[in-house]
Amino acid sequence: MTSSTDKPCRAFTMSPAGVPLEGDDHPTHGDVTWHTLISGDRTPSNSLILGIGHLKPGGWLGLHRHDPAEFYLGLSGEGTATVDGEPHRVAAGIALFIPGNAEHGIKAGPEGLSFAYGFAVDAFTEIEYRFTADTPQGA
Repeated sequence: MTSSTDKPCRAFTMSPAGVPLEGDDHPTHGDVTWHTLISGDRTPSNSLILGIGHLKPGGWLGLHRHDPAEFYLGLSGEGTATVDGEPHRVAAGIALFIPGNAEHGIKAGPEGLSFAYGFAVDAFTEIEYRFTADTPQGA
């Protein structure tokens, strides 16, 4: 079996204009949209995922967990990420580290929020999001 770390990689550039906007409104997951810029299932890369998340004013991404650690880097606007119950300001130039399996979500302020996000895994399809609102009580 060949993993994406075995596939040929090369340098490339990518802009949000070159990839589709993904995401939509979901009653328990939120209304975040995103552009995936680097992901081994879509680009000639491995070991790294990079994208840009977008939240409209007051927009949100519901509390969730996933195995790999993640980072957010504020690009424009402002918001608050909650990680394991603790609030963290996210704004232009502010980086946030989110440990693997930490429960986290984010809400934009009145100007909205755009932020870079990333994981040290080969492809976005490898990440299993587990939303708190989808978990049966007591599980």
